[in-house]
Amino acid sequence: MTSELDIFVGNTTLIDEDVYRLWLDGYSVNDAVSLRVRSGILEQTGATAAVLQSDTMDHYRTFHMLERLLHAPPKLLHQLIFQIPPSRQALLIERYYAFDEAFVREVLGKKLSKGTKKDLDDISTKTGITLKSCRRQFDNFKRVFKVVEEMRGSLVDNIQQHFLLSDRLARDYAAIVFFANNRFETGKKKLQYLSFGDFAFCAELMIQNWTLGAVGEAPTDPDSQVDDMDVDLDKEFLQDLKELKVLVADKDLLDLHKSLVCTALRGKLSVFSEMEANFKNLSRGLVNVAAKLIHNKDVRDLFVDLVEKFVEPCRSDHWPLNDVRLFLNQYSASAHSLEGFRHQALWDRYMGTLQGCLLRLYHD
Repeated sequence: MTSELDIFVGNTTLIDEDVYRLWLDGYSVNDAVSLRVRSGILEQTGATAAVLQSDTMDHYRTFHMLERLLHAPPKLLHQLIFQIPPSRQALLIERYYAFDEAFVREVLGKKLSKGTKKDLDDISTKTGITLKSCRRQFDNFKRVFKVVEEMRGSLVDNIQQHFLLSDRLARDYAAIVFFANNRFETGKKKLQYLSFGDFAFCAELMIQNWTLGAVGEAPTDPDSQVDDMDVDLDKEFLQDLKELKVLVADKDLLDLHKSLVCTALRGKLSVFSEMEANFKNLSRGLVNVAAKLIHNKDVRDLFVDLVEKFVEPCRSDHWPLNDVRLFLNQYSASAHSLEGFRHQALWDRYMGTLQGCLLRLYHD
């Protein structure tokens, strides 16, 4: 008995998005075939199991050959071996560098080193993400970090230029790089309620306001050794923050600050009495967090401190989110009316970012 086989010859590389997803998710060829069978593809196409096996293997071989190009996406655009339309190239890149929320939360803020990579078995078991997919995502984080960590200029722009990612994904990678470089603690139990999106939002605010790139302090000597513009926090700014301690160390200033805030918010907060009673503790917490950022350990513990010193006390008194917003706005603005307080610009640079972060961290 003879079999007939239709053959189509073309030079465009065919990409099956469903098979690509299975490959990215770390499934073996056999597991991928089983999942495709379960999806009903044999009934839909009339193909045999053998043809499906061959088709899946063929796609996997293509993806393996493309992977080295995906490690440096501009190479994918300029190579001539695979004829892939630009829209398909963008899809391949974007999905290759996409990551799982559950995975990134496990490694966010950790050093992207062999030590962390050894933990991937445990992370895979905990999250249910295949080990192969965990390795791909971790290696992507590390690859992007290595390429952009010492570049000057906009972190997001550098990532987009070298990896051709969408604006949203480039911003997410900027947050991952920023957290890995500054080693912010994100794994403590009291921080588990926070999502990657919460941390990425705060990272973007800090990059925009607390780094050297935020104030354009590039060196005049191009050969000078300088911290990376968007990756490193502005150390001079962190040093200066200790000047804000006068707001809580000077009793008269502290009392006046409380009086101004309470006068402005009387009748506007549902938790006014709780705010009035706890004002000094809250103010000391916010100012002391600033004053301690001169030390690397306290920089790492920034989010732990913000939750302990502000979020948890307000949450325990059942502050609605809108009351938190009103308080922070007035608390920040009232400092400008304090006679003798001469650090308004520094205060605004600190509190402008902190307000945004605290409102994002506060889940009432």
